[in-house]
Amino acid sequence: MATTPATSAPVEAPKPAVKTNRIGLQVLDYRGGKTTLCAGCGHNAISERIIDAFYEMGVKPERLMKLSGIGCSSKSPAYFMSRSHSFNSVHGRMPSVATGAQLANRTMKALGVSGDGDTASIGVGQFVHMMRRNVPIIYVIEDNGVYGLTKGQFSATADIGSKLKTGVINDLPPIDTCALAIQLGATFVGRSFSGDKKQLLAMLKAAIAHNGTVVLDVISPCVTFNDHEGSTRSYKYMQEHEEAISEVGFVPHFQEIDVEYDPGTTINVEMHDGSHLRLRKLHEDFNPTDRIAAISALMTAHAKDEVLTGIFYVDTKKPSFTEMLNLVDEPLGTLPDERVRPGKAVLDEVMQRLM
Repeated sequence: MATTPATSAPVEAPKPAVKTNRIGLQVLDYRGGKTTLCAGCGHNAISERIIDAFYEMGVKPERLMKLSGIGCSSKSPAYFMSRSHSFNSVHGRMPSVATGAQLANRTMKALGVSGDGDTASIGVGQFVHMMRRNVPIIYVIEDNGVYGLTKGQFSATADIGSKLKTGVINDLPPIDTCALAIQLGATFVGRSFSGDKKQLLAMLKAAIAHNGTVVLDVISPCVTFNDHEGSTRSYKYMQEHEEAISEVGFVPHFQEIDVEYDPGTTINVEMHDGSHLRLRKLHEDFNPTDRIAAISALMTAHAKDEVLTGIFYVDTKKPSFTEMLNLVDEPLGTLPDERVRPGKAVLDEVMQRLM
């Protein structure tokens, strides 16, 4: 420790400046509890990228509601943004709870975290209706191809020919949640890999800027039940078979756009809040604003045993569910009874029409 000749008193070294985001919060303000998931679980990597994305985008934690169902994935919201509102629903019912929450207060940002079992098996009916309504939510599917809480049985997204640790081979075709979401009406659909930090972070930041249903299917290997030889959801398989359909770059609305890129090689999409999403095409004939092309690309890759990652489809023109309903500006959950409850005259008129 340094001293001065006059007094020989110790001089405190200057403390390093605390790094904050654009709204003055530290990254610690976006963290949650300590994870109880298995060491090396891909879900933990996804939680870290969610923390980074919301911190870098400057979203106030109290303006976010986290929703989940049942499964290893649905424990994840406890591990990030502990200051946010949180609701853990029953198995497969997160979409309906999230829809109701958005209708009650559409000024909040909604983030749903689900798994391949919670989404594509028991919850597939709920998933279908959320997609067609274009409910404004970021829907993250932590996809490991198995039921991690019940000893690793195949889920509905497991590929034909994939092998369990017990030696059982899957002979049922998988549900591609991305293709399903695009077909049904979701307006921002992509797939990433929990081990690809750069790509996943850019996609999450773009998702925060979108106003509509965002579906991000993130391949997240289960290190306990599905990371072995013969699995199509293992780290090794993804490293050998992942093919990025586009390179994702994201420019927030609060930063100046000053990145240079060659004309004709990049598709630029303006997001709802003015942010820009840049997709550098690795496949020359791919257009992420073409629904049919997006589904075709997914089906073609599946036939070649490839796992496409990147943003497959974006539509910033379609109105969201809350916009279509022409709701009042105030959150419905805060309105007094006299504004939301029909009067006696209205009920009498309805009853008269039914007679």
